[in-house]
Amino acid sequence: MRLGLFGGTFNPIHLGHLRAAVEVGEAFHLDRLLLIPSANPPHKNNDNMASAKERLEMVQLAIKDMPWFEASDVELGRSGPSYTIDTLRHFQDHFGKHSTIHFIVGQDAFSEITTWKSYHELFATAPFIVMARPGSKLRGLEDFIHTHLSEEYQYDRADNRYTHPLWCSIFCLRVTLLDISATRIRAFIRQGRSIRFLVPSVVDEFIEKKGLYR
Repeated sequence: MRLGLFGGTFNPIHLGHLRAAVEVGEAFHLDRLLLIPSANPPHKNNDNMASAKERLEMVQLAIKDMPWFEASDVELGRSGPSYTIDTLRHFQDHFGKHSTIHFIVGQDAFSEITTWKSYHELFATAPFIVMARPGSKLRGLEDFIHTHLSEEYQYDRADNRYTHPLWCSIFCLRVTLLDISATRIRAFIRQGRSIRFLVPSVVDEFIEKKGLYR
């Protein structure tokens, strides 16, 4: 099985998340793509944060018509901060060695990965798919990899990935640019403005019903 793990706060999940996930799934021929809301993200300010349960519900609503997408509550069941290394190990143990598990992350988040817990272990655990915006300079990504991760990573142009003699590969995929952010969505809601066509309609209805982000 080819599995993708896409973690995030999803506060709220929006069409930019979903479009990128579709393109990653198609490009890497994933059998399943799990969207994993963080219960207690260590790098985020919890002000104006919907509860983990509400963010999970929004993800479930957003993907209900996508049969190969799945919302995972794995981080909601753990106490304390939500660390990626713990999530990767969980799925490695759960699915076993016969599955290929990819961790999906945006280029902006990837640039902060040295602040993550046990970040070097991440690259010994699973291949990464870094979602790059169209027009972004991949040379900056290469410089970051060599400076902060390992100079032994080498670029393989044929597969658009960085390979390492001991660690897993880092793939790069340019995804469609949708200029949507959860921060802007929350600001629109506070201002009483519509968020139609920024989030799935079912998510818009859920936010309105629950009175989130007011």
